[in-house]
Amino acid sequence: SILTAKVKAALIESDKTKAHQITVETKEGVVHLSGFVNDATAKAAATDVARSVTGVKDVKNDISVKTS
Repeated sequence: SILTAKVKAALIESDKTKAHQITVETKEGVVHLSGFVNDATAKAAATDVARSVTGVKDVKNDISVKTS
């Protein structure tokens, strides 16, 4: 959907989330994030970035933080 594309673009543009493997799915304005990031800061940033996109009603963040 257009909303999915907007969220993906926003994640790529953000310095905190651009290098991570994040999958975005949307349904009726609710964004579901999954995939992997390197730390909790990037996970929180992904939620913030997704929430900042116009049209997003809610964000479900199921991103996993990689352990070394």
